[in-house]
Parts: sequence; structure tokens; C-alpha cells
Amino acid sequence: MKIVIAGAGEVGCHLAKMLSEGYHEITIIDNDEERLALVSESMDVLTVLGNPTSINILKSAGVDKADLFVAVSPAKEQDVNLVAALIAKKLGARKVTARINAAEYLNYENKLMFTEMGIDLLFYPEKIAATEICDLLKQSDVSEFVDFARGQLQMIVFRIEEDSKLLNKTPGDLPYDPSALPFRIVAIARGGETLIPQNDTLLKRGDMVYVICKREHVDELMTWSGKQYLDIKRLTILGGGRIGEMVAKQFEKTAEFVKIIEINRERCEVLSENLNRTLVINGDGRNSDFLYEEDVKSCDAFVAVTSSSETNILACVAAKKMGVAKTIAEVENIEYIKLAEGMGVDAVINKKIITAGRIFRFTMSTKVRTVKVIGGSDAEVIEYIVNPDSPVTKAAVKDLNFPDDAVIGGVIRGNTTLIAADDTRIKPYDRVVIFALPRVLGRIEKFFA
Repeated sequence: MKIVIAGAGEVGCHLAKMLSEGYHEITIIDNDEERLALVSESMDVLTVLGNPTSINILKSAGVDKADLFVAVSPAKEQDVNLVAALIAKKLGARKVTARINAAEYLNYENKLMFTEMGIDLLFYPEKIAATEICDLLKQSDVSEFVDFARGQLQMIVFRIEEDSKLLNKTPGDLPYDPSALPFRIVAIARGGETLIPQNDTLLKRGDMVYVICKREHVDELMTWSGKQYLDIKRLTILGGGRIGEMVAKQFEKTAEFVKIIEINRERCEVLSENLNRTLVINGDGRNSDFLYEEDVKSCDAFVAVTSSSETNILACVAAKKMGVAKTIAEVENIEYIKLAEGMGVDAVINKKIITAGRIFRFTMSTKVRTVKVIGGSDAEVIEYIVNPDSPVTKAAVKDLNFPDDAVIGGVIRGNTTLIAADDTRIKPYDRVVIFALPRVLGRIEKFFA
């Protein structure tokens, strides 16, 4: 697949790195020579120096033959992204997508207008991150959560702690009939590696465990995990940027108390005007004494979304020590994600990763319904729709010769959900949830051809 990415910033570079693992032909356009030099040193891609709104530059990048064009220049360059995407479509790019920085563009009428103009997808990373945070706050005490088929099947991620019944157990130790599993452990993140577990894989303290579960068995899974359901009534948010404001606006509708701590006084005034039931405090959240004085310990959850990953991690660690049940940190430095998890932060949000997942779906076949890039691991969760006569329907799961670095977690069949077992047979039109490492995605596609 030929993919052209306009913008060699953090999101563009992460997307290019991720897509290059799938053996796509990647070209990156940017008007900063130093950024392009760094890209060329770290990955096997073509680079074009110039303005992505230039017709000549787009032509030299081969946009006319591109299967996908992604305009992902920094948020302040929204107009550049929109213009570049529209020109790329006119020049012949099959699919185009553009980064935006204003929620108004996502209104139904406006999205429809851009679709009619030729832009296939608009993505707003801050909005995606805020939605992800709100979803995590609405769920039990887990690190990550993904819904399939409106919640019929769910993927839940949590850390193995001392009080977990899964500690020092193997998947084979679970007392369930293999043909009627309520949930299935599909992956383990341990020591910087992602493992696809076998029946004899021992679960250790500190492991991040990825589980596919039926909706009706979530409570049972939580009992095994040692986690509890949290009803978030009191919420403190550190950082009053766009993400913090969107989370506050969502939660002030239902929570008893929402507070935002923001260091910039002018931004505090804007927040006070835009929010109805949120208490806005001007202060420095990097100071743990200040957090203590603001009675952070009385909150059910603490969310840190400042522009500094280090501040967010340390503030969450401080809040956790004060007794806050759930902490969420925005961590934009990918190298810090595992560090944050190791320091006890309950959940980590990274705009680059979740945005890349949205765009990544455009590189997959039309049989793919959902792609979710999982933070803290090297893997993706993919939901396929099974065509009649696909190879995956020809044998039971144990006899498919499925790649070792992938696992079929669950099946949605009409209104019925199944946790995949060795003897499970996939049928035409099933929706199949797969957990896989990037290096085997090409092989998996062949099972659904």
C-alpha cells in the first residue's frame, strides 16, 4: 500500500513507524529539513522537503498514486492539513484524512460537508484522548477498556497485584470448561515485552494482563483480578487545556464535584466562562503540598493532562500515595509509558497511539470493523467480519495454524458472544476479535481473504 504522510511531527512519525512494520511504501512530507533527517535515520521511508499544500510537492511525493494520504501537521496548522487533504484527493489519492483542532468540525453537518468535499476522515487527537479518559473513568478500576459490538464483548486490561486471585496462576489453572469460557487471557505485557500466553504461562506480580470477556462476566473477572468497581463522584483534573476542559464538561453533568487545577491565570478565566459546575483553581500542580492542600485525597479519581508527561506521572504518583483510588496520566513520551505503569499510575493515555489506531484502520481490508492500538504493549486488537469461504472457517481454531504471535479472543455471532476455545469453529459473517503483534498482521489478513 502506498501511503503519503504530510507532517513529520510526533503523530506523523509514530504513525509512519507503525505503518512501516506492515511493509507499506511510506513517504513523508515536511518543510523542516532537520525533522526529515531524523525520520530518515530511524525508519525506512522516503522523504520530501517542502510545503504539503504545494501541488508540485504533492505530485513529487506521488500523491496521485497514493492509497492513503494523511495530513497530520501540528494542531496549530489545521488549515494546512485541510487544504493538503483536499488537494491530495483532487490529485488522485484514494483515501484522505486530516488532523483538526476544533470540535465544531466534528458536528454532523460539518463532517458531512467535508465528506462531500472528499475528506474521508477528520480526527481531533485531543477529543479522542478526552473520550478515552471519560470511558476509563466510567469503567471499573482497569487500565484500559475496549468495547466490541456495543459492549457484547469487551477487552479489559489490568495489572496483577498482590490481592489478585490470578497471581502465580496460569491460564490452565482457571476452573472453567474450555468450551464455555467466560473470559480469555489473550496477552501479557511484562518487562517491555508482549507475550501471547500458553496454558502453562505463569502470571506474575506487575504483569499487565489483556483479557477478552463477555459483558455478563465482567464482575466475575473483576473478582479474579482483585479490582473493584469505582463510581466516580468526585474528580480532580490537573491541566486546563483542551483535554482537561472536555473531560470536565462531560463529568460535570453527572459527578457531584469536579475540580480543574491550572497554572495559567488567563486560561483559568476562560475555563470559568466555559464550564458550569466545575471549580477552577489557579495553582501549580507540580507541588505535592499544594495538591494536599487542595484535598486531592478526598477524590475518587485524579486525571493529569498538562503538557508535561513528567508532571503528569509524578502528580499521579503523589495522588496515589494520598489515597486516590484511580489515577490517569497523559503521557506523550512513548518511552515513559511503561515507566508510568511501573510507578503505579493506573492508566496512561497517549494521543499519538490512539490517533494512530484510528488512522491504521484505513490501511486494513474492508473486512476490518475496529482497530485499537494498545498502549503499554506492542500489539493491536482487530475486529474482523468473516466472509463466506474465508480460510478461517475451514477448521477449528486449534487446527487453523494461526500465527503464534496472535490469538483469536472472541466471536460475536448475531446476538450471541463466544470466548474462543480450541474447538471453536468460526462461521461466515461472524465478527472475530483478534489480539496480534504487528509483525503477523499480514499473515492474519490471509485467514480472512
